This record gives sequence, structure tokens and C-alpha cells, in this order.
Amino acid sequence: MQTSFSSVDAYIDSFPLAVQTHLTAIRRVITSQCPQAQEGISYGMPAYKLKGKPLMYFAAFKKHIGLYATPSSHEAFAQALAGYKQGKGSVQLPLSEPMPLALIAEMVQFRAKNILEN
Repeated sequence: MQTSFSSVDAYIDSFPLAVQTHLTAIRRVITSQCPQAQEGISYGMPAYKLKGKPLMYFAAFKKHIGLYATPSSHEAFAQALAGYKQGKGSVQLPLSEPMPLALIAEMVQFRAKNILEN
């Protein structure tokens, strides 16, 4: 798999169609909830920033999508994320399950508000 991407489109296109569907859905949620976010590639994955600060990142792996929404967002949504494997500031969303798009939307709104208020 390619490790350096020129755009989020190139990143998404590098995966099988079933994975592309999940990645596109997550991208759509992020951009609809925070249209002013700047989209790019950082750390080899799709990255969204607001006012230069990390809003949310995501990456596809063999069996899951890693969602990186900063430790404060994961802390705020700890109960909702409890059923998923987690690390500090990351959560693994299994490809075998429906993506929790409503939860991702809430996390984007929370993080955007946090950035705009500070």
C-alpha cells in the first residue's frame, strides 16, 4: 500500500471499495459538521484542522478504521466509546460493524466548539 498521499481522495481511492465506503462516509460527516475545517494529509492519513488545530484524523487498517479525535474528545465521549478498543486519543471502529456516524458527528461538533471557544 502507498504510504504517501497527495490528497484525501488519493488516500481513499487506495483502498478496496467496501473500505472506501466507510472512509467516504466518515469524511462526509466531518465536512458536513465542520465545513470550515481544512482537509489535508498528515501522518499519512486524512486530517482535518480548524484554525490550525487538530479536529479529527482517520485511517484505514486491515480490520478497522482508526479514529483520532484528540484525547479531550475521547475523554468527553468515554461512555459512548466504551464498547470499542481504544488508545489515548484513538478508537478502533471495526470494519465488520456499522460506522457510528452520529457519534462521529457529535465528536466533531464537540471538538470544533472546543477549538473555537479557546
